Amino acid sequence: MQCVILAAGRGTRMGALTDTTPKPMLPILGKPLLEWKLATLPESIDEVFITIGHLGEQIKSYFGSEWQGKKIQYIRHEKLDGTGGSIHLVEQSGLLRFPVLVIMGDDLYRSEDLTRLMKYPLAVLACEMQNSSQFGVLRTDENGRLTQIMEKPHPAEYKLVNTGAYMLDRHFFEYPLVAISETEYGLPQTLVQMRDTYDIVVEKTTIWFPIGTPEALETAQTKIKKFLI
Repeated sequence: MQCVILAAGRGTRMGALTDTTPKPMLPILGKPLLEWKLATLPESIDEVFITIGHLGEQIKSYFGSEWQGKKIQYIRHEKLDGTGGSIHLVEQSGLLRFPVLVIMGDDLYRSEDLTRLMKYPLAVLACEMQNSSQFGVLRTDENGRLTQIMEKPHPAEYKLVNTGAYMLDRHFFEYPLVAISETEYGLPQTLVQMRDTYDIVVEKTTIWFPIGTPEALETAQTKIKKFLI
């Protein structure tokens, strides 16, 4: 199976840390963040597409065309038009096989959670958090199927956070991209359009860690081993 890692962003909240280093190459216990992500991918993933942008040649130079038996291909994403625009750019390569796993380049996931997610053609991984105010959240029906995406700010009672890990089938690309700003299109906002025709499973995890700030990167130094179990 294939996996797409969306990793083209500059990481502006990282400040000077990404002036000379692309965000996916920032170190956690001496290894690049992206290397940890590749190490925690399920064994059934045999090919990885990585979108690159700012200083992306450093990523290509480090990982090359294969890493620990997984074929790696790079898609340059200069326009930076959101997660929706990014996944469409990869699809336009004509190389994707469906269904495909899509994950964010700066979040930590467990292999076992991604493996459960991969059982479905259309799915999103969610994490229940008591303080969900900094994240987008999901609403589901009585069968646990996705019904709504709510970006921040949202009512405090909604705790089911979108972790940015998805399974997509080819039908996703039949729907128009949903604009979330003047320049960006959202993958989850586009996905939720499918709810009336297709079942979109919301798979839950109890552990997930986004790395968007220098403080989070520092915390990741002590959390990373939890994702290797």
